[in-house]
This record gives sequence, structure tokens and C-alpha cells, in this order.
Amino acid sequence: MFTKNDIKQMASKGITADEAQTQISKFITGFPFINLIAPAIPGKGLHQFSAEGVTELVAYFNEHYKHYSILKFVPASGAASRMFKHLFEFRQKNDVEQLRLIESDKSFNSVHHFFHHLEQFAFYNCLKNSLQAKGFDLEKMIQKKQYNAIIDDLLEEYGLNYANLPKGLLMFHAYPNGSRVAMEEHLVEAAVYANDEKKLSRIHFTVSPEHQIRFEDRLLEKRDVIEKEYKTKFEVTFSHQKPATDTIAVTLENEPFRNFDGSLLFRPAGHGALIHNLNELDNEIIFIKNIDNIVPDRLRNLTYMYKKAIGGLLIRLQEQTFDFLDILDDGNVDEKTISLIADFAGQELNIDVPDAFEGYDEMEKIDFLFNKLNRPIRVCGMVKNEGEPGGGPFWVIDENGGKSLQIVESSQIDFSDNQQKDIVSKSTHFNPVDLVCGVYDFKGEKFNLLDFVDPNSGFISNKSKDGSLLKAMELPGLWNGAMSDWITIFIETPIITFNPVKTVNDLLRPQHQPE
Repeated sequence: MFTKNDIKQMASKGITADEAQTQISKFITGFPFINLIAPAIPGKGLHQFSAEGVTELVAYFNEHYKHYSILKFVPASGAASRMFKHLFEFRQKNDVEQLRLIESDKSFNSVHHFFHHLEQFAFYNCLKNSLQAKGFDLEKMIQKKQYNAIIDDLLEEYGLNYANLPKGLLMFHAYPNGSRVAMEEHLVEAAVYANDEKKLSRIHFTVSPEHQIRFEDRLLEKRDVIEKEYKTKFEVTFSHQKPATDTIAVTLENEPFRNFDGSLLFRPAGHGALIHNLNELDNEIIFIKNIDNIVPDRLRNLTYMYKKAIGGLLIRLQEQTFDFLDILDDGNVDEKTISLIADFAGQELNIDVPDAFEGYDEMEKIDFLFNKLNRPIRVCGMVKNEGEPGGGPFWVIDENGGKSLQIVESSQIDFSDNQQKDIVSKSTHFNPVDLVCGVYDFKGEKFNLLDFVDPNSGFISNKSKDGSLLKAMELPGLWNGAMSDWITIFIETPIITFNPVKTVNDLLRPQHQPE
């Protein structure tokens, strides 16, 4: 199936022929759907804390965070081009069609709304200056309905080049002293909850190799200003998705897809590949948040509160877990203590302790509890479902009958099964990607996070290349399959903690605007 040139090409990426063949086998067999038991809802897998409870968790975080090395991890390699889909489509229409569209569709996500609120975007002044440098007046261009020229200057390389930049380098929010790009907003957040007793704030961005120099340039330009304002020093690092995590593409007949030059086509395997990046970080506690989920300064306090709350809960549960692991590791445990640890595992950590546990002998109980507790821990914020797309919190059962809490994406669910569909319909919350992770064990050693990945939770999608259809494979997602065997805690957080920017018009929503 593979030629010598194929083997050489794969070796250059760090992929073996056996790995590629295993991936092709997955295209043939497909990935199994996940088996849902029930949605995780308040009181049944999802914690709700009172205002007093949240205050206590924040206080716990403030009291203990200095004992840990904390970092904020931000996936930031995604391209911004999809944010401008409606502008691309508008630009391809003729003048008559454009005029009809502008007049007929005045909905929030319309081109009409974009142009009639253009001055409210944080990038407005930059766009105005870019056009002025070329001898054009933006206000007059709008009056003359020169929409294509304005869109071109926003998106193309000779202007702001927004179609070719990652989201992290787009201006999101306007302030009296200038606008901030998304990356800068994450720096501001890191200064508040991802620092240590020396006021060193650590943040890590995963970026595309071709964009790293732009991130570094922006960081060099703005770093001193933010450090001075927030009285901190930043330790900022970058990484790329590893070529060895790319997956082979196949034809619709499951044969290796080849480019025009005969070479194999490999594609990035989605955000699930980032478990490798996460695995290489040395920090003990890692917050994870997407690049486009940020708010301006005026709305940050509640965000900070809940970041510290989930951090406080993680630290508290992890410390208790470590205490129990020390006891179990010693091996000299009485029945009362075993029962206490089992209750903690089931009630506090949502670990499924089977009915058969009571019939185990003492050593079997110790081994079972030690194995279940000695894992990475994640506390995941969940927000009430208000119709937003995305994964959600569910109880699932694996092929061995084990039950666990998982973040499940819609692509993992068999919606042709009415029972599974009914379970989804009863779900009350969804995943905004708001995690804090404990990745060290009770002996102070880093877990190998790759040991806790479920390889059967990837998915296959249809794509095209050079006019030909193909099938592509994504690795188990970072916060679902890649963390499948972690200890998982779900906590309800307010909707204000979820403010993604999927289209450029989302930046016109109140939560992204100045007061």
C-alpha cells in the first residue's frame, strides 16, 4: 500500500507505516458511538454552589494557590477566516444582489448589521487609518455603498489581513487607551489567577508555526504596558501541534488520498492533538480556556470569581485525594478508613464504585481505590444550555460496564437511537471549555497524560481537496476523549463566563462592547 517515498514522507513527520495503517483501519471500521446513561444535571453529577459556597472556594484558592505552579493554557491556532463567512459570500455577489441583501436582511448576523455598526468594532480606527493611508475616507465609502472595497481592506493582506490571521491577533475590545487583541485579553486574565507569590504570570499559547512571529511581535509591543498596569511579570510560551499527530486522509473507498504530485495527504488531527502539548508542560495546575472566550475589563470580576472557584475546588479535592492515596499506598488500612475513602471517591469525585466492591477482600479494595484515585483531576465549568452548540456533561458507560462522567460532543452520539436522543433532550448544561486541571500525582510526579486517552473516541468527517472528496480523521478531543480516564468534576458557572466569538458580528454583542 505504501511506497518507499511514502515511508520517507511519513518518517519526516514522525509517523510510522503501522500507525498510518491503523488509522486507515479506523476509516474502515469507524469509531463507536459513546453510550449515554443520563445527562449530568444539578444534584446528579453537576455541582451547584450557593453564593456563600463560591465565596468559600475563592477564599480557599486565594489561600493556597501560592503553593503551586499555575499556568493558563490557550488553544490559539484556529484561523479567523470562518468569522467572516457572510462577508466572503456577500463579496461574491453582483451589485444588484448585494443591494437586495443589504435591504432585505437586517438580522444581527447580517452584512447590513455589520456595516451599520461598523464604528462599534474595536478594529474600526485601524481600518479607517488603513484606508486613509491609501487616500480613502471610510465614512464616505460607506455613504457611497463601496462595500466590497471596505471588506477587501479588512480581509486582504494589503489591509488589515484579518482573513489570514488567527483569532488571537484580531482586535476584540475597545478601551480609552486603545484596543486589545484577543491574546492581550488572555494576558490580563492570567495576571489575576495564573500567577504565583512572586507575581509571575504564566501563559501558554498553542499557535500555528506561520503565525508565531506575529504573536511574539504583538507580545513585545504590549507586554510592558500590561505588566506595569497589573504589577506582574509574564512568562509566555508557545507550541505547535506536532506533525506526528497529523492523520492520513483517505478516499471514499478508504484508499490513501494522494496529492497531485503523488504524495500522501496528511491533515491536522483537531484540538485532540493538543494533549501532547499539554503533556509537555511542567506546571502543576493548568487552566484551559479558548482564545475567543473573553470579555472586556468591565465584566471580568465574575469571570475571575468563578475561575478561582473552580481552582479552589480542584485544590481542595486534590489535597484530600493525595492524603487518601498516601494512606492507600502505605497498605495498612482498616475497614473503616477504606469505607471512608470509598464514600469520598463516589460522592466527591463521581467515581463509580460498583456494588461488587463490598465483596472484594481488603487488598482488592485498596487496589481498586488506589487505581481510581491515582489519576489526573479536572474541574469543568458548565453553563446552562440556552441553545448554544457544543458538547455537554453526561454519565456514560463503557464496554466493560464502567460508569463515568464525560464531556460528550454531538459527533459522538448516535441520534438515530431514540433512547440516546431522549437522554440528550433532557440535558440542562453544555461545555463552554472552562477547565482547571491537576496533572501531578500524590508523590509530586507528573502524570503521563497520554496514558489516560480513549483512542476509540475520535471521529471521521467528509472534506474535499482540489475538487476531490475525501475522508478525514480527528483525534479524541482535548476535553472529551483525550481526558476520558481523568477524574472529572462538573460545576455550574454563570452564562457570562461563556462569550465566544464565532462570527465577527458577535463582537457587537453587549458583552463585548464598552459601557
